[in-house]
Amino acid sequence: MTAKVKLEVRNATLNDIKGIYLLIEKAYQDLEDYSKNIIRGQITNFEEGCFVAVLNDEIVGYSASIILSEKVALAPHTWMGITGSGYGSTHDDEGDYLYGYETCVDPEVRGHRIGQRLYNARKNLVKFLRLKGIVFAGRVPNLRKKRKQVKDVYDYIEKVKDRKIRDTTLGFQLRNGFEVIGILDRYLPSDRDSLGYGVHLIWNNPEYSSRENPGKKPIQQDSVRVVCVQYQQRGIKSFEEFENIVEYYVDVTGDYRADFVLFPELFTMQLLSIKNEEISPSEAIEHMTSYTEKVKELFQRLAVKYNVNIIAGSHPTKVGEKVQNISYICLRDGQIHEQAKIHPTPDEKYWWNIEGGDEVKVIDTDCGPIGVLVCYDSEFPELTRHLVNQGINMLFVPYLTDNRQAYCRVKYCCQARAIENQIYVAMAGNVGNLPRVHNVDIQYSQSCILTPCDFPFAKDGVAADTTPNVEMVAIADLRLDTLQESRQNGAVRNLKDRRHDLYSVVWHHRK
Repeated sequence: MTAKVKLEVRNATLNDIKGIYLLIEKAYQDLEDYSKNIIRGQITNFEEGCFVAVLNDEIVGYSASIILSEKVALAPHTWMGITGSGYGSTHDDEGDYLYGYETCVDPEVRGHRIGQRLYNARKNLVKFLRLKGIVFAGRVPNLRKKRKQVKDVYDYIEKVKDRKIRDTTLGFQLRNGFEVIGILDRYLPSDRDSLGYGVHLIWNNPEYSSRENPGKKPIQQDSVRVVCVQYQQRGIKSFEEFENIVEYYVDVTGDYRADFVLFPELFTMQLLSIKNEEISPSEAIEHMTSYTEKVKELFQRLAVKYNVNIIAGSHPTKVGEKVQNISYICLRDGQIHEQAKIHPTPDEKYWWNIEGGDEVKVIDTDCGPIGVLVCYDSEFPELTRHLVNQGINMLFVPYLTDNRQAYCRVKYCCQARAIENQIYVAMAGNVGNLPRVHNVDIQYSQSCILTPCDFPFAKDGVAADTTPNVEMVAIADLRLDTLQESRQNGAVRNLKDRRHDLYSVVWHHRK
């Protein structure tokens, strides 16, 4: 009996990241060094432009594209510059051309016209969106082998057109109706077979009309309610008492129909008041790690019960032989995610022996992708930019500060992150003191929810805040559609105006 063969081309999803990564490793080998974070960014920034070919449940083809203005797409450029280092963060909803910057096919799959199917999917998308056409820079992988037979790259292209030289890649593109409009020098220096060149190609949409583009999606009315808990440290006698206090706040946020509630960094240190033993700081932290599973179970249960996504501050956690300061993100569908603090403060390292993590994660929620940076991490702009490259619109920062100067460092850096990345940033800290509890210091906090500084937002870039050092909450409704409009047409457009040709953030920890 003949086995059934099923082949489909569809839009890529975040669930496809692993399969796409394995395909790229197989297809490119030494040509490009991708990470899963880059693939996530490509899909998050413009999912409609990313396609996978799936043969019998295995991904055998992938293509990624973005929309760019005619001015950008047709001007000289490099792959790194025009794609935002491969993340697709340069995508422009109001652009004119679909720009293809990634196409790869499993070299072991022959005879299924995978490349043709991916090209057809792009053309259909262009027609649906009523764009002017498709632009990209094609490879010429036989150029290095044939360079002694040609004068230069221009001569090589003419010989391919005249069929005097066989180049399966460029020949395929020409047969698909693409025209050569120029040569891009040093387009992709790592492409040694093409000597770094890219052939600038264009396909004009025969159905294009210059009238207003009705195919583009309108900006959706999209509001997210965020609550920051400015948590009062108080002596307790049992874990059950801690549970009751926490559940009170989650219950309140559930009544307000919040989408997210943020608790402060290390607010669970209150648990030390149960025994209140006079022990060294490092022993106290070790003791705190014994509560980890109970803390996780508590917040997972409350997230589901009250239908709210909880960023559960942070808690000292054993990771092998190390202790890390980890934020647990408990989603209302029952999922639990973790984000370790990357940069422990000098005091955390010296007194508590806390070590930093090595991965910053994008967390997918029912309100879109978010990021979490614990306190000091917000003072390192590269971390937020790495998350924004992958598509986050909201950043949550649980913090713990003991004086106004320390608080201002965190607050001013968070405000900078909101402005330079055009995102919302929520902050939550502790207040109150435990004077007879060892290893718990004094607190200073004014929790707040920050916005970019532009006309659609609050005049001072603060959507909501609290009274300093008073137990209370800050609540704000954050409009994601307004955020996207500001990125596209604001008085300043920090994301859009980045010089990808001059600088980028490179995350060295791969996979």
